[in-house]
Amino acid sequence: MNQTESLIGPGDPPPCTVINQQGQGKVLLVGDHASNALPQMLGNLGLDDTALEQHIAYDIGTRKLIHHLSQHLDAPAVLAGYSRLVVDLNRSLEDESLMPEVSDNTVIEGNLNMTTEHRNQRIHSFYTPYRKAIDGMLHGFRENEIVPAFIAIHSFTPQMADFARPWHVGILWDKDPRIPLPLMANLRAHPDGFNIGDNEPYSGKHPADYTIDHHAEAAGLPHVSIEIRQDLVNTEAGAERWATILDDALRDVLADLDLYQVWQSI
Repeated sequence: MNQTESLIGPGDPPPCTVINQQGQGKVLLVGDHASNALPQMLGNLGLDDTALEQHIAYDIGTRKLIHHLSQHLDAPAVLAGYSRLVVDLNRSLEDESLMPEVSDNTVIEGNLNMTTEHRNQRIHSFYTPYRKAIDGMLHGFRENEIVPAFIAIHSFTPQMADFARPWHVGILWDKDPRIPLPLMANLRAHPDGFNIGDNEPYSGKHPADYTIDHHAEAAGLPHVSIEIRQDLVNTEAGAERWATILDDALRDVLADLDLYQVWQSI
């Protein structure tokens, strides 16, 4: 098989899906790590089923959350079709963790000693279609003379390296404060008293936040990356609750017509 042939077989899911494509909201949602699926051609990458249900394989709960939030916001969403262990769609092609050999101390045997040809097959099969799907949705907004808000949804583990993470939600951002700052203020004002991380437990200033950097920040689109603690959204009820909370917190932010302009950083 050459590098331009797909690793996706006839019984496999597509590389990505677009939901609520005709949504009228001036928002594009993306889920880089929304799936733990593996193509049949790659087997299980040397992992057991238990490992594939863990955070190393995908962002638990994000697919449910994005489906609910897409309906609340009446916004289209682009969802990854495969595990981050096949190709991490939130990384640049130059990033060493694009196809990780080790993830959270787990060796990914199927990612060891890859040839350049096989690496390029993965990029062709999974990475490029996802980038093209996002670009296609953004092109549609441009055709309608809309500068959309770009919102990436991720989830994080309640505990990492024996540290119990106290945050309910993390808001990741870098230079453009238009969505992050009022969103954090609204979430902190919620009567349930949520602990909201400002660039915690990860930072929007880190180059690993590639999807936002590439598609939104570089184009001056208003944007934010939202990290939800997994135990809050790993059920349909939890995902719906947090979609409602985020919808409420975003409502006045997204209602501001001045938001939908290309950001000119000073």
